[in-house]
Amino acid sequence: MLLERQYISANDFLLIAEDPAYTDRTIELVEGEIIEMPLPNGEHGEVLAILTIRIGHYVLERGLGRITTGDTGFVLARNPDGRDTVRGIDLAFISAATSPAPLPRALLDFAPDLAVEVISPGNKAADIHRKIRQLLAAGTRLVWIVYPDTQTVAVHRASGTITLEVGDTLSGGDVLPGFEMPLRALFPAAD
Repeated sequence: MLLERQYISANDFLLIAEDPAYTDRTIELVEGEIIEMPLPNGEHGEVLAILTIRIGHYVLERGLGRITTGDTGFVLARNPDGRDTVRGIDLAFISAATSPAPLPRALLDFAPDLAVEVISPGNKAADIHRKIRQLLAAGTRLVWIVYPDTQTVAVHRASGTITLEVGDTLSGGDVLPGFEMPLRALFPAAD
């Protein structure tokens, strides 16, 4: 006898994620299935903090929108068969045009304009590539994948990908107009 596989919806995922059994775990919902994410290491946290300060200051000073951190949950896909996708984003920018005010005390039911992920040793390449595809398909205009080990940033757009080296400058392009940051400033170990 074949049993029908049960998938978890985004709404059910929120209830599950609030369960005390998941207090010390980071989880995401990928096509209806819960996956556990590795806990970030110190280097990850430092690089993320630098980006958060730089982008946060830039966005808030200019009234461009909102930023979120801490693996804020974004619903990237809702499917009739229950194979929803909710991804936590290390750092996200949501433009004033996109952002509801205030942000709800729930999963965000839209894609951010900019998504930033800092890679830790426990991240799996296949999952990161799937996450990039899901973000772009959901409408994220710019995805930065930061690799502290190689001191590079992969910049993803629907039109393609470029990789920046430590001597290059990270730019917000048309998503964060005017934002620029030398990559060397992102990696404390680069000096």
